[in-house]
Amino acid sequence: MFFRVAFFLVCLITPFFTSCSQVEKVKGSSETLSLSSKQSHKKIFAPLVVLDPGHGGFDIGAKRANVEEKKLALKTASLVKHYLTRKGYRVILTRSRDTFIPLKKRISIANKTKSRLFVSLHYNAHTSPKPKGIEIYYYDKGAVWRAKASKKLAESVLKHLIKRTKGVSRGVRKGNFHVIREANMPSILIEGGFITNPRERKQLQDPKYLRQIARSIAEGIDRYFKP
Repeated sequence: MFFRVAFFLVCLITPFFTSCSQVEKVKGSSETLSLSSKQSHKKIFAPLVVLDPGHGGFDIGAKRANVEEKKLALKTASLVKHYLTRKGYRVILTRSRDTFIPLKKRISIANKTKSRLFVSLHYNAHTSPKPKGIEIYYYDKGAVWRAKASKKLAESVLKHLIKRTKGVSRGVRKGNFHVIREANMPSILIEGGFITNPRERKQLQDPKYLRQIARSIAEGIDRYFKP
């Protein structure tokens, strides 16, 4: 008799525990799904930044010894993308390899994707080996809000660049370059140092220094978006 009662009780309560277990599983799945949904939502609505590595293909840009501007610009842009992505931003490169991209197409990419920022990356040159330092350009004409925002972005990026690299600041300057003039969003053009200056050229050949430049640009962009 005892065994029959025990068997009856086991049969009676087993569905209850099974049901609870299933509830817990469903609840856990819902929480995971909810978290995944939040992460996806956050990623979709993260600010989009377009990075524009200057020159490319047959357009080498500045060159001294074996150092070419087009290669430095692409390396820097790829590193900046890496650091920005880690901070949660969405990033598009106007070119991801050594190809020539017309200026109109570069800015068309930014305007069509409705990016929040456009950042063009370059390295400087001069007929004399003496000039050195980092300078950033923005377009001060057109929409007032865009000019003000571009200047704010330029100041933020330059501040972080000088702080991290200990380089010489040549300041934030007004420029009439096509890629920053035709952009619908805040935009800047960075000259990250002089390839024609022996000391800076040596620094730019150092992967560690190039990472410092890239990280500084990412930090400056991130700071721009902060209140």
